[in-house]
Amino acid sequence: MSYSQIVSDQIAVSKLLINQYHKLGMNEQQLVILLHIYISKINGVHFPTPEEISENMTITTEECSRHLRNLIQLGYLQIEEDETSGKLKEMYSLESLWEKIYKEPEKIENKEEAQIGEMFRRFEQEFGRPLSPFEIERINSWIDEEKYSIELIYAALREAVLMSKLNFNYIDRILIDWVKKGVRSLAQAKETSKSFHEHKNTESKPSQNKPNRKKLYYNWLDE
Repeated sequence: MSYSQIVSDQIAVSKLLINQYHKLGMNEQQLVILLHIYISKINGVHFPTPEEISENMTITTEECSRHLRNLIQLGYLQIEEDETSGKLKEMYSLESLWEKIYKEPEKIENKEEAQIGEMFRRFEQEFGRPLSPFEIERINSWIDEEKYSIELIYAALREAVLMSKLNFNYIDRILIDWVKKGVRSLAQAKETSKSFHEHKNTESKPSQNKPNRKKLYYNWLDE
């Protein structure tokens, strides 16, 4: 392939989309789906099917369809009707996505700042004291460097509280362990924690003289 062919094969991708997608509540698979739709529209295919999109990804057609529905529900993807050719056709529109990224960045930042401020207050409430500068920096590193979601950090905090191991090192180990297992959402964290505690409970046989009391490690899973 010649250099000119390589250059002509490039596309312009929004830096804001790459940097802001997680703040908009999207995951990496949904981001790639949007990029595939964007590329398809450039190539003149305005309504690629889930089959066509998933062929270039590591997800199934059903998973792709579910992500597409979710993106539409979030308001980042729209289906419009086009009659310019004299024939009614459906097409994807990314206008609402660009509007949210380029016209509402301050709202996104303000919302995130409010959520982070609430997180600091929640930690101080659980610890029963003000956070130290080191602890504040630790939380900031989870968000800015490790890219942990706020809901995942909340879940790790709750797990530490219910395990009576309320310290930052323990919370950090929970987050690291979850990420190693591919846990990125609150639902996945709940399921992983539930499976862990159920496994621990089956390993410890109840004493014949003592009643087998139900542990309360993961009551938060049912909230």
